[in-house]
Amino acid sequence: MVNRHRGETALMVAGQSLPMRLTLGALAELEEAFAVDSLPALGEHFIGGQLSARDIIRIIAAGLRGAGQAIRDEDVAGLSFDGGLNGVISAAITLLEATFGGSDEARPPQPPAA
Repeated sequence: MVNRHRGETALMVAGQSLPMRLTLGALAELEEAFAVDSLPALGEHFIGGQLSARDIIRIIAAGLRGAGQAIRDEDVAGLSFDGGLNGVISAAITLLEATFGGSDEARPPQPPAA
């Protein structure tokens, strides 16, 4: 069970709910992966709406590791996500909103319409 007050969300994989959370360490990992030097710059990168499949993999993997899962980016790339592409994009967006807030002004990109 996830605790939204701690910024936790869930990723659904093969019918299983996996907790995710962007801890300070996970955020530092993403700063390095996206070559930015601050949390505001990281947030701005996500707001830009130009996330690639590789970006989604990095976000999901960092969130899983932040919640205690021992998983590599390569492992995430091979998972079978419930809801397919829309499901994993929605999970990444929900994780970012839980971390950075979900205001309309600073809203990360939305998943494509089904």
